[in-house]
Amino acid sequence: MVSDVLTRPVCWRVEKGQTPYPEAVAIMQERVADIAAGRAGELVWLVEHPPIYTAGTSAKESDLLEARFPVFHTGRGGQFTYHGPGQRVGYVMLDLRLRGGDVRRYVHELEEWIIRALAEFDVKGERRKDRVGVWVAHSGREEKIAAIGVRVRHWVTFHGVAINVSPDLSHFSGIVPCGIRGHGVTSLADLGSDATMADLDLALRRTFQDVFARST
Repeated sequence: MVSDVLTRPVCWRVEKGQTPYPEAVAIMQERVADIAAGRAGELVWLVEHPPIYTAGTSAKESDLLEARFPVFHTGRGGQFTYHGPGQRVGYVMLDLRLRGGDVRRYVHELEEWIIRALAEFDVKGERRKDRVGVWVAHSGREEKIAAIGVRVRHWVTFHGVAINVSPDLSHFSGIVPCGIRGHGVTSLADLGSDATMADLDLALRRTFQDVFARST
């Protein structure tokens, strides 16, 4: 039987200011352990980080072109990515035991969640079969607007998504984002949207439940 604490509504937390990356990882790890043990409920935690690069488990050192900012090697899937002011990072800690236990479906749902949230700003986000994340057609090319990198421990997810609202896009030039050459990065601001971080947070909240239905 699933305990009462695991059937509570998903909690939402929006962090003010910039959260140091090591602090965020430590908080996630503690929360994941508590969720797995039934001591805490699921959580979506929305943060911003100071400018950093993070390397996932598939990262190639050759994709770090210039260490302009601190580099953190982390246990999430994926390759190099950038986090910084103007980018909404969503750390999603869900119990997949309540959601069918399918990691691939979970990644697909993260993409769907972002696509639906972007649609509220008249931005058409798209998937690509050979690339995880969300892409848009812009200025005659494909550009990435959101990255996804996840980890699962004891069937509880952590890490999550990074959506570009209004970051300094030149900061991505120190890496090959997600190991993909030949494509650029974009943001809501770059696409002409005046959406704020708070606007995106509301869109993410509104679209979440339609995508992440529990199976128990």
